[in-house]
Amino acid sequence: MNLKHFNLILIFFAFLSIYQLKAQVSTDDNLKYLNYSNPKEYVIGGITISGIKYIDNKVLIMLSGIAVGDKIKIPGESISNCIKKLWEQGFFENIKVTATKIQGNTIFLDIYMEERPRLAKFSFNGIKKSEADNIRDEINLAKGDIITDNLVIRTKSIIKDYFVDKGYLNVSIDTKSEKDTTLVNSVILYININKRKKVRINKINITGNRNINNRKLKRTFKETKEKSIIKFYKTSKFIESDYKDDKTKLISKYNELGFRDARYISDTIYDFNKKSINIDIEIDEGKKYYFRNITWIGNTKYPSGILDKVLGIKKGDVYNQKILETNLFMNMEGQDVSSLYLDDGYLFFNLTPVEVLVKNDSIDLEIRIYEGKQAIVRKVTIKGNLKTSDHVIIREIRTKPGQLFNRSDIIRTQRELAQLRYFDQEKLSVNPKPNPQDGTVDIEYVVEETSSDQIELSGGWGMDRIVGTLGLSFNNFSFKNFLKKSAWSPLPSGDGQKLSIRAQSNGAYYQAYNASFTEPWLGGKKPNSFTISLYHSIQSNGLPKDNDSRQSITIDGLTLGLGKRLRWPDDYFTLYQAISFQNYYLNNYYSSFLFTDGNSYNFSYNFVLSRNSINQPIFPESGSEVSLSLQLTPPYSLFSDKDYSALNSTEKYKWIEYHKWKFNAAWFTPLAANKTGKTKRTLVLASRFKFGFLGMYNTDIGIAPFERFYLGGDGLSGYALDGREIVGLRGYANNSLTPRGTQGYIGGTLFNKYSFELRYPISLNPMATVFILGFAEAGNAWSKFDEYNPFDVKRSAGLGVRIYLPMFGVLGLDWGYGFDEILGVPGANKGQFHFSINNSID
Repeated sequence: MNLKHFNLILIFFAFLSIYQLKAQVSTDDNLKYLNYSNPKEYVIGGITISGIKYIDNKVLIMLSGIAVGDKIKIPGESISNCIKKLWEQGFFENIKVTATKIQGNTIFLDIYMEERPRLAKFSFNGIKKSEADNIRDEINLAKGDIITDNLVIRTKSIIKDYFVDKGYLNVSIDTKSEKDTTLVNSVILYININKRKKVRINKINITGNRNINNRKLKRTFKETKEKSIIKFYKTSKFIESDYKDDKTKLISKYNELGFRDARYISDTIYDFNKKSINIDIEIDEGKKYYFRNITWIGNTKYPSGILDKVLGIKKGDVYNQKILETNLFMNMEGQDVSSLYLDDGYLFFNLTPVEVLVKNDSIDLEIRIYEGKQAIVRKVTIKGNLKTSDHVIIREIRTKPGQLFNRSDIIRTQRELAQLRYFDQEKLSVNPKPNPQDGTVDIEYVVEETSSDQIELSGGWGMDRIVGTLGLSFNNFSFKNFLKKSAWSPLPSGDGQKLSIRAQSNGAYYQAYNASFTEPWLGGKKPNSFTISLYHSIQSNGLPKDNDSRQSITIDGLTLGLGKRLRWPDDYFTLYQAISFQNYYLNNYYSSFLFTDGNSYNFSYNFVLSRNSINQPIFPESGSEVSLSLQLTPPYSLFSDKDYSALNSTEKYKWIEYHKWKFNAAWFTPLAANKTGKTKRTLVLASRFKFGFLGMYNTDIGIAPFERFYLGGDGLSGYALDGREIVGLRGYANNSLTPRGTQGYIGGTLFNKYSFELRYPISLNPMATVFILGFAEAGNAWSKFDEYNPFDVKRSAGLGVRIYLPMFGVLGLDWGYGFDEILGVPGANKGQFHFSINNSID
């Protein structure tokens, strides 16, 4: 462009600006003529607003940027800026500034504006109510919103993205507005949606692959799948964002196998028909590479030999970028090089792998390390706890001021905080704040409170009647604030103590009450827990106490327990010890007991050694739970010269004696994972094994009629009578796998149970965690040790769902099918529905 043309363009735009200014500022015919070729300065004598009915005029004058008394030039920028500022508010569709009167150098202005209509309401056509509800949350329209072109375009775009993400690639959206006669300056917005059919993927054609077959490559596509009758559980909808992620996974697969130069030459998406598309992908695999020489630069803390061992890559191994990065930076299954340094305080450490030589099919790596100084933890803070006291959180934190920075301690702290169940485990986070100048680091733990108190409201079957249960568990209780009125909201809380109250009844025939209190940090300095629990129950034939025909059994009990976290063999172990005393008082009671009148005392010691390394309590994705317990009474008969074979049952069982062994183990193994938004969903295999054995000291007494195992059903106890332990097994009726006597079930002295579950989460929201499961399990119970056969079990399989609500705990519903008939109990197997509370069925 030459200078002459440039000058002509400037003149043209100058003319346009003068023309526009004339349109902005005009006068009536009787006013003095404004000379636009000769700007003149005026003082604003007054400003009026016209055309506006629903907005305060004073506010509009303030927004205009001009005011009475201002000096402005006409023509000039003041009026243009005034219009621009008002236009930016988005409230108006027409703005005009007019000079209504001029007196000397004083000018009076009127600003005319036409308001845009506002939204009265909106509705959807062409979609389901559930879809409309979801979209309504996305578009975020509200009554009173100003209807602008941008608002309509944004709304249509959000709706389109919503349906495209669900596979409706050909969706169309049209909007129409009508004046609302019931409201001034308001319109009704009609949003018409035509989803059309979902666009499926007919075929994915991959070419150029010589070393990996199509089937394996397509398997790397986790979300982008072809239509298939076999894979009915996985839709073949096309979602562009998922397709991009899947393409990355395909190249990553090549990289893992040594093809580090693998790339896409092209990928084409085209219509196969109106309902489906084809995808053609052409790949250049490149050459397969191998590791050759790996050298370390800058390491002074650890010799190269140790780093080589941790890295775990040898000369001649296939070049695998994933393994390299995993073993350098974050290996969840073992130690990595970064952890070696970060667990020893080297917060400012970093490393960079550099390919220094690529020769033929071999690669030489140089791993450059900057070790820096060891960082000392200076300050530890907590953010987000509104109810839980700081000291409850601080005592679980393993990073202490003055210690060396340790990444493993941070990861373990997050696990411990999740195990408390006081916080949203999905939102637990930690923010290290390094201070390189003085070699320190501040660590901030961020939590978000969630409810942990629970209500148990359930019904069971016992004594041929429905037994109702009401229980309250306050899992973050504060005993020291019990007498403070201000702390009751609704109960004093925040000190991490647990208070439980529970009652059962079926009316006049059975009532049971128990209460327990646990202090998890007795003394406040060490994680030594103290538990006290009280128990009282009475069961009768319903007759009044003064009736000679009344039959009853009363049970009173007290338990004192101490728990301790151990450091050996590792700090996932805990030891719990307790002493219990129970008094059974029988009055003319004819039932499963071997005597009808008198007292029986149960004084026992309980020892439980357990290890818990699961990553989270509600939906564990990894880790294990293992426990070995022994409950035993003193061997009274061994210190007595009585002939127990000649004693009656009342004397024989006055002081109950037994030893009871239990072993429980559960392993949680992640099988597959995918990410949906920010929520990680993992398919998990839960494997469980349970074993129980009730033994005796004296053959003349035999095995006690108390503390036995009752197997089968939902694991919910309709009533507690004799210290029995209820073990659930799905697919069979309650107690149906329990040994029987002449008068009914007598309880087992041994039992085995094996269980396998495949679990998949639907929602990991801490306020409503939901997961589905499929199970296969087997078990049996025996009355004598010589009858015991761990392979003689009753099998079942089925499906279930678990819902965790903070107020009620874990609620479960399962349908199980028992494959084996139970002798003497027709109909106890086959299809059975089971309801469970707080994993009672496990």
